[in-house]
Amino acid sequence: MDPQPVLTPASAAGPPGSDASGGPGGSGGSGGDLPGRVEVRGIDHIPDAERHGRPRELFWVWFAANITYLYFVLGGVVLLLGLTLWQSVLVLVVGNLYWVGVGTLAVSGPPSGTPSVVVTRAMYGVRGNRPLSAGIGWLVAIAYEAVNLALGSLAGFALADHMGLTVSGPVKVIVLLVTAAVTFAVSIFGHATIVRLSPYFTAVLATVMVLLAVFVLGEADTGYVPEAPLHGADLWATLSIGVAIIAAVPLSWANGADYARYLPRTVSLRRVLGHTALGAFLPAVVLGVLGVLAGTRIDMGDPQGNLAEIVPGWFYPVFLFVIVFSSITNNILTAYSSGLCLQSMGLRVSRARSVFLDAALSMAIASYALFVHDFTDTLSRLLEMTVVVLAPSMALYVADIVLRRNRYDGVALHDESRAGRFWYRGGFNVAGVAALATGTAVSVLCVNTSDFQGPLSRALAGSDVSFVVGPVLTVAVYAALWRWSERAAEAQEAGRG
Repeated sequence: MDPQPVLTPASAAGPPGSDASGGPGGSGGSGGDLPGRVEVRGIDHIPDAERHGRPRELFWVWFAANITYLYFVLGGVVLLLGLTLWQSVLVLVVGNLYWVGVGTLAVSGPPSGTPSVVVTRAMYGVRGNRPLSAGIGWLVAIAYEAVNLALGSLAGFALADHMGLTVSGPVKVIVLLVTAAVTFAVSIFGHATIVRLSPYFTAVLATVMVLLAVFVLGEADTGYVPEAPLHGADLWATLSIGVAIIAAVPLSWANGADYARYLPRTVSLRRVLGHTALGAFLPAVVLGVLGVLAGTRIDMGDPQGNLAEIVPGWFYPVFLFVIVFSSITNNILTAYSSGLCLQSMGLRVSRARSVFLDAALSMAIASYALFVHDFTDTLSRLLEMTVVVLAPSMALYVADIVLRRNRYDGVALHDESRAGRFWYRGGFNVAGVAALATGTAVSVLCVNTSDFQGPLSRALAGSDVSFVVGPVLTVAVYAALWRWSERAAEAQEAGRG
């Protein structure tokens, strides 16, 4: 791997949404990061000479990935919990504030020049990072990839049926293959291609969603009140469960640095945080609110089928297409980051090949869900439990950024030898491991999902406070142990030297 840096001069004014580095969102690229070419870098450090782009390109990357049908469904789910319209909107806003956490993780990209699954070696140690960050991140990513493929394919089946095609086995296979091929092709090409295409993805999806908003707003009952309004402890318990459901999505994106690591060290980190968080927060909230409003008129237990009641006949197939397309744009980022997780776990393959391996596995899982046994709902319910690990792990990452003042040595983070700075004790950072274990254990006690309720949740009348208590304790334990752990690591490094 010997990329030759190419310095891209600032260009004259371009089209709306373009960047000085060239093209929409700025993806002129340098070295091996060029749109339309397979990215040569994986988890390795990005040298300063290959840095390019501006923070605003992150807005389009995250916006395109989050204009997805999932948020429309989640808005309806929140309303079905028994909340009023305005209570549901409040839940959506509060739950999606966790995107600020994702934006905070993104600020570690420019100084380190590495993806999130490498930065977290500072928190867990070289060996501890493999299962606790890369391993968990990869499992969650594969699960979401499979669910997205399955849901996108189901919408594709419905679209084919609407077009008068006989949805036979071969047609279903073709729909699945096409959906997967588009998704993983873009992921294999990598960072610059994702950045270049994101504004166009956003334009297509946003146009359709604006139309959806017009139709939904025209039919919505803004005075909606459930038949049996909730009060007291029941209301607070339901509000907490709703926030936990919504927060689970941003908490699954512990990879903010992956798309910011090519930016120059000198960029404004506030803008990196802001563009990342806002790019995901806006579509998540807007689509969630549309789902809530739609739920005031139709049964959101089956939104895909019942939406035809409140939209024109010509728009329904367009909406089905958007479901397919949005599952692709969301999976592009998921597949890209899951490939980096595989590399960080120690798999000695190129980033492109790691994405190919992920594609094969997620397609196998999605195929089983679609053609053999319908366990998509079961898998989705299992993902509810991921908040007990993901909330503490995101909090720990944010705490480490603050404690280190975001000073990460990307070269040192890639030293996996016993003499390396982040080897700690036997390859494990006791502070990070202990903090995550504590936060996760307490979160399990506080969680309330479809299949499991912790004892502390029962004591709190069903409230789910796992997404608050777990992170707070994680940060407390890590902050208490951090200085001791770092001094011990520095002493060991000096002794080895």
